[in-house]
Amino acid sequence: MLPHTRKSLTLLLASLLLGAVAGSAAAAPAGPAAASTTAASTATLLQQAADGSWRPAAQKARDPYRHPVQTLQFFGIRPDMTVIELAPGGGWFTEILAPFLAPHGHLIEAAPPSFANTIKANPAVFGHIEKVVPFAPPAQVKLGPDNSADMVLTFRNTHDWMNHSPATLAAVFKAAFDVLKPGGVLGVTEHRAKPFADAVQSARLLHRLPEDYLITLGLDTGFRLGGVSEINANPKDPEDINVHRLPPDLAGPASEHAKMKAIGESDRMTLRFVKP
Repeated sequence: MLPHTRKSLTLLLASLLLGAVAGSAAAAPAGPAAASTTAASTATLLQQAADGSWRPAAQKARDPYRHPVQTLQFFGIRPDMTVIELAPGGGWFTEILAPFLAPHGHLIEAAPPSFANTIKANPAVFGHIEKVVPFAPPAQVKLGPDNSADMVLTFRNTHDWMNHSPATLAAVFKAAFDVLKPGGVLGVTEHRAKPFADAVQSARLLHRLPEDYLITLGLDTGFRLGGVSEINANPKDPEDINVHRLPPDLAGPASEHAKMKAIGESDRMTLRFVKP
């Protein structure tokens, strides 16, 4: 995020976080391995999963932009959790989550029927997925029994649901709230638009959302704002271009590719919401 855009959110975030962080920490989900699972051991296990030989080099090459270990640590993931990943696409994060959670936790994928082909293509890794829940907003958004999951994760998906309608995105947030246990976490990363931009237009034209919009939506859904991180920020991104023009897609004309490569991947917000 550019310095002047970051400054415009400072007062908003500070006021929201004053009471939220303490309340979120007190309500952090506990599990059977919580006492024996330290932050250091979790970090080690996450790094081992990120370094796994099953991850292709092309996937690992994006780690400097997506920061998977640091992002999942910020969300507060533990190896004993029940985690639901929304709309996993080709399974970039799934390749890390599945082996990490396999020994003691549970990974549930909320995905369209086509994700079955991804599982079949790599059963050694994706075979650790406990189940796949049909997920096709707005028709199918139910993620499971109420109060049954410790964490719901979405990576660069929220603009897609906004592209359908603001009500669809709100329904996804509500479904995440319902399925989470008290103290459970909704972790969000998303391509960032300029602060207070028109959310519908930003999603449609740029595949981005303004951070203030998602924070407000989370609070309106009933979540507390547990934390905001700049782990996935990119100050070189002007935040006013379509993200697909940037790496890795480079969907624009060849004449701009060098400029887009110099920018790098999109500037992204990283938000942790907590169910009271």
